[in-house]
Amino acid sequence: MTSVEHMKWWGWGVEGVAFEHSNKPDFAPFVKQAVGLDLRKPAQAHLSFDELTVPASRASEEFIAELSTLVGQGHVTTDDQERVVHTYGKSIRDLLRIRANDLPRTPDLVVYPADEAEVASVVAAAVAADAVIIPFGGGTNIAGSLDPQPTEERVIISLDLGRLDRVLSIDEGSGLATIQAGAQGPSIEAQLGAKGWTMGHFPDSFTHSTLGGWVATRSSGMQSDKYGDIADITKGLRMVRPNGIVAIRPVPSASTGPSVREMIIGSEGRLGIITEVTVQVHRTPAVREVLGYFFPTWEAGLAAMHEIAESDASPSVTRVSNARESGFSLATRKASTGVSAQVTKGLMKVLTARGWDLEQLCLSFIGYEGSASHVRYEKGLVGSIVRKHGGIGVGKGPGALYDQKKFDTPYLRDFLLDRGAAADVSETAAPWSRLQEVYDAANDAANAAYDKLGVHGWIMCHLSHSYHSGACLYFTFAFITGDDPIGEYEQVKSAIQQSFVDHGGTLSHHHAVGVEHSPWMEQDISTEGVAIMRGLFDSADPGSNFNPGKILAD
Repeated sequence: MTSVEHMKWWGWGVEGVAFEHSNKPDFAPFVKQAVGLDLRKPAQAHLSFDELTVPASRASEEFIAELSTLVGQGHVTTDDQERVVHTYGKSIRDLLRIRANDLPRTPDLVVYPADEAEVASVVAAAVAADAVIIPFGGGTNIAGSLDPQPTEERVIISLDLGRLDRVLSIDEGSGLATIQAGAQGPSIEAQLGAKGWTMGHFPDSFTHSTLGGWVATRSSGMQSDKYGDIADITKGLRMVRPNGIVAIRPVPSASTGPSVREMIIGSEGRLGIITEVTVQVHRTPAVREVLGYFFPTWEAGLAAMHEIAESDASPSVTRVSNARESGFSLATRKASTGVSAQVTKGLMKVLTARGWDLEQLCLSFIGYEGSASHVRYEKGLVGSIVRKHGGIGVGKGPGALYDQKKFDTPYLRDFLLDRGAAADVSETAAPWSRLQEVYDAANDAANAAYDKLGVHGWIMCHLSHSYHSGACLYFTFAFITGDDPIGEYEQVKSAIQQSFVDHGGTLSHHHAVGVEHSPWMEQDISTEGVAIMRGLFDSADPGSNFNPGKILAD
C-alpha cells in the first residue's frame, strides 16, 4: 500500500497530538466565562472506527482491476478507513457528522497516481466509465469542498495526489519553482529551503495541506502581506482534462483574453485535476522577526493597520486581534514565572496608570523580513505609526507565542467537541471604509443567533491580510451545543455569513466555497456572474464528472 500519510479520521492532525490545557492556568477560567463550559468535567468518548457504518463500495472488481493496471498494484484501495478519511474535510460540520456516524455516501475507492501520466490515464478511464472524480490533497478543507453528493449513484473516485510531492525544478534566474501539486507545506519549504529559497505561503493548515489544494481553493497565508495570496504566487500550472493537458506557461503577465489561469485558481476540482504548479519563490530572508504590540482599543488597532498598508512599509504580517481574541491568546499562554511574570505584571500596571482599560486591550503581531538594514527601517516606520495611534511595542515575546501557536489552533476544535462545544470560523474581506461596519454587523448577527438559540455564545475577531483597498476580518465563534448540534451551528454560521454580504464583505476571503458557502454566491457575484460561472462548468464538464455540486449547487 502507498506510503502517503493522512490525518486522523475523526479530527485534526496526527494521532498522539492534541490540545493540552493543564499547562495553561488561565485557559479553564477563560472558557468558563466565554461559553460556560466547565473543563473539569471529563471529555465525552467518541465512536471507535469499528462502530462506524461505512457504505459498501460500489466499484466493480473489473473497474478496480483496470485502475490498478494504470497506477500499479497497491495504489488502489477500497479499504473502509481509507474511504472514510477521504470522505470529508475538517469543517466543524464534517467533524460533527463523522462523530455522529453520519456517512450517507463515501468514495467507493481511493486511487494514488504517481505522476501526471497516471493522473491522465485515471481521468480518461473514469470519464469513460462515467465515474465521479474528487481530487484530494491533505484533507484540510473546511468549506465542504470534498464532500461526495449524498444522492450520487455513480462510482466515486477519491484521487489522492499525495505521491506527487516533489519540487521538480527551480529557475534561479527568474525566481520560479515548479512543484508537484500533492506536495504538502512542510515538504515544499524543506525542499526549497535546502537550496536557499522560500515560497512564503503559510496558511493555518500549512502542516497538512498541499500546493494543489491551495490553488484549487484560492488560499491565503499568514505572510501574504509580503508574498501575496496563492493567486499572486501562482504563475503557471498544468491541469489534466479528459482530452488533454491545460498548460499555462509561467510568464510574468499576459494579455491573452480572459485568464484561464484565473479560472482554474479557486475552481475546487470542477475543471480538472491540477498536477503541477509553477510559483514565484524568494531567497530565504537574512532576518525574520515577529514583534508584538498592544493597542488601547480595536478602533486604534484598525486605524494603525490601515495606515501601515498605505505607508512605505511592507511587513510580512499585519495582524491585530480584538479585545476578546486578545484575551483568548493571553489565556492560552503557558504559565510564566520569575522575571517574565514580573515584567508582564509591571507592564500592565504601566498601562493602567496611562488610563488604559485592560478589558479593551488589543494584541497585534507584525512581521518583518529581509536584510538587517531593511528590517530596521521597516520597524522604525511601523513603530512611529503604532505610537501615533496610542499603541506600544512589547517585543519578541508575543511574536514567539504567535510562532508557537499558529499551526496548533485547529487542535482546539477537537478538544472542545470532546466536551460538547462547537467552535468554527468565518472570514471575509471588505474595503477599509466598511471594515468597522462589517465587524459590528457580524458580532450583532452572531449574538442575535445565540439569543435565539438560548445559549451563551462567544465571537472574537482579528484583522489580517492587509491590502491597498481593504483587509480580511477573521471571526471565530463558539458555544455549547444542544440536541441538534449541526442545526444550531447552521443558525449561527448562516447569520454571520449573511451579515457579510449585507454589509459589503465577500462570503469568503480564503476558505473557498465548497457547499458551505455556495448559498451566498449569487448575492456575492450577482446573478449574471453565477450564470457565467455555471456556463463555464457546464461546458468544461458536461458529464459532471469533476467534483460536482461544489461552488454552485448542481
